[in-house]
Amino acid sequence: MSDVGKKFAAGKYYGCHRYFGAHKTKNGVRFRLWAPQVKAVYVTGSFCAWKEDEYPMTEKKPGIWECCVRSVAEGDLYKFVIECESGERLFKADPVAFEAEIRPGTASVFTDALGFRWRDGEWMKSRRALPRPMNIYEVHLGSWLRGKDGGFLGYEELADRLSAYVSEMGYTHVELMPVTEHPYDGSWGYQTTGYFAPTSRYGKPRELMRLVDRLHRAGIGVIMDWAGGHFCRDGFALGRFNGSALYEGADHQQWGTYKFDFSRGEVRSFLISSVMYWLGKYHMDGIRVDGVTSMLFLNFGVFTEDNIREGNVDKDAVLMLTELNRAVRERFPTAFTVAEESTDWPHVTGEEGLGFSYKWDMGWMNDTLEYVSLPFSERPGRHRLLNFEMMYAFSERFLLPLSHDEVVHGKRSLIGRMPGSYEQKFRGLRLLMLYQMCHPGAKLNFMGSEIAQFAEWDHEKGVEWFMADYPAHREHREYVRALNEFYLKENCLWEKDGGWDGFEWIDADDSDNCVLSFIRRAAGKCAAVILNFSDRDHVCTLKMPENGRYTAVFATEPVGESVEVRRGVMKLKLGALSGVVLKREEKHEQQ
Repeated sequence: MSDVGKKFAAGKYYGCHRYFGAHKTKNGVRFRLWAPQVKAVYVTGSFCAWKEDEYPMTEKKPGIWECCVRSVAEGDLYKFVIECESGERLFKADPVAFEAEIRPGTASVFTDALGFRWRDGEWMKSRRALPRPMNIYEVHLGSWLRGKDGGFLGYEELADRLSAYVSEMGYTHVELMPVTEHPYDGSWGYQTTGYFAPTSRYGKPRELMRLVDRLHRAGIGVIMDWAGGHFCRDGFALGRFNGSALYEGADHQQWGTYKFDFSRGEVRSFLISSVMYWLGKYHMDGIRVDGVTSMLFLNFGVFTEDNIREGNVDKDAVLMLTELNRAVRERFPTAFTVAEESTDWPHVTGEEGLGFSYKWDMGWMNDTLEYVSLPFSERPGRHRLLNFEMMYAFSERFLLPLSHDEVVHGKRSLIGRMPGSYEQKFRGLRLLMLYQMCHPGAKLNFMGSEIAQFAEWDHEKGVEWFMADYPAHREHREYVRALNEFYLKENCLWEKDGGWDGFEWIDADDSDNCVLSFIRRAAGKCAAVILNFSDRDHVCTLKMPENGRYTAVFATEPVGESVEVRRGVMKLKLGALSGVVLKREEKHEQQ
């Protein structure tokens, strides 16, 4: 036990879920809590009619309190009563509770029923730490599909429906917006209060396990968003846990929360244990870490050399993130991590840096969405928004996100951003999605974009599935399904995502005509991608690396079946706001 205490204090103990919290023993339920510099701690709950002083805890090790209670049963509610040095009494939920009371209740729930018969053995044996191809469907469970009464569907109700839909649409992974417990629906789960408890809004812990298991058996990987950059100020949770700052190091004023004090070894042990718990107990395939930028900087600012010189980097956060990724690689070598990091911090991915498996390419996302939102007349002068990203595209292992953050708070839906007529909006959205699929990097799209929903996402409502009853929206979903299937089978689009051996410009600079063209390569094969972002039909004259007959294998709009390249020149007519992928016929002799 003393060894655990030393490791915990040093930030090297990643089994907090096994040591702290509430656990069944032969003598009852053992409660254990970290609460240094307090007068006394008690455990109370429904098992003792919430009497505050019924079960005092003993400080077995410095700052670590414990006791054993015989009368606790499965499903009982409990809290810790912490008597501060000032005499103030605080009623706190268990930081490592495995289940939480459904809001607006704030108690922890004792559960020993976390055993689950997993049937995803085949998936777990075959999964890879760097899955390719990777095409992610981002989901907020509370608003993907609502019940007939407008209420939430549970994990079990969603399991078959979500797995069937994602399989049919051809996505490889689902990314779940945080399923960790949180008090306020409008935070979408990003203001966490339960770092080891799935939200009770949608059911019990074993029901979430069943959802993950069902997705795995359908061949779908599961990524979970995890918010380790900040936590709620709510009095029942981690804030002022012992009457003063314990878990928190600073106010996160932009978000109205606290930033974790990463200098405390106990806090680092707590956070890394949380990730280990979700990867182990819930078989998550990947963890996407939200708000990495706000963790890395003391002022939550922008990365510059001046910031480093001025001491603006939170070196303890750097240590925590590096240790977290190292622990994932060592303990779950076929799992992966993803960073939402919006600056040019060097080496976010790779073991020589922070160690993440992937980084969200926020530059690509911002530039691309700015470009496709422009009036057609302004696009020639802003062509650099399309081609600049390739200046750094292989500096990290990138993931291209068109996420929930881009379709809320007045930003408009993806199709709502598109200029022009009703028809042009659909053409523009199809072109954007083809561009994303053909660009180097893993892919992510938020729910609702596949039916071209015009309304912004609203967490209090479901996706507007009725829109798919209208021909244009139904056809768009069929287009997305076909595009996803094409991406999966066309290894030129993902086999060599990490370097210039998989990408070659045909013409990066045709700004006058708003045309972008490039080659994607796999072993012994190549595909030519030509994209027309203007509102005019255009005959492209392109210098190609290889002669031969090229056949259209995917297009946003019907094009001719094939085109001949002679003396290294291709002439191709492309309709307005359209794109095509062509492949050279293997049997055709070069001219």
